[in-house]
Amino acid sequence: MSSPYVLVLYYSRHGATRTLAQHIARGVEQAGIEARLRTVPAISTVCESTEPAVPDEGAPYCTEADLANCAGLALGSPTRFGNMAAPMKYFIDGTSSIWLSGKLINKPASVFTSSSSIHGGQETTLLSMMLPLMHQGMVIAGLPYSESELLSTQSGGTPYGATHVAGRDNSNTPDETELSLCRAQGKRLGELALKLLEQ
Repeated sequence: MSSPYVLVLYYSRHGATRTLAQHIARGVEQAGIEARLRTVPAISTVCESTEPAVPDEGAPYCTEADLANCAGLALGSPTRFGNMAAPMKYFIDGTSSIWLSGKLINKPASVFTSSSSIHGGQETTLLSMMLPLMHQGMVIAGLPYSESELLSTQSGGTPYGATHVAGRDNSNTPDETELSLCRAQGKRLGELALKLLEQ
């Protein structure tokens, strides 16, 4: 049997959500458990369009086994009109066999996102990503206000999960407050995964 890991699953178009995922993974590993970074392929309205079997850059594509066998899950997507991006929704919609098996029941999960503006639907996106995880029976873990950056952030960061404000042209890179909240969220998720594994 493989060692336990927390799956950090994300979709990123311009790189900001990927950066958040990398820092969440760092936090997970600070807790003493492996972080497994995975992504999902883009989708197209053109039926003939396909993605390569292996991405040109970044994390490998997530498999059903990656998700089913994780000890915890951090799920990230950029905001699309107050909701998760279609590639992530498409992937999640294909997980009914995992739902039927109950493999994710009582495992901890958290969510993270990036948007162009500070009021660009970050919180609704985070909440929309929580819904399928609740259907899977997962235990949702947010960011507590014991993380002082939640009270001082001038950009991203919510109690529902880590966020980033990328700007209209996606030129804003995640600032240290946003990244610190990502690491805190990852560490909390990793600690919860380890505690629940002891049960």
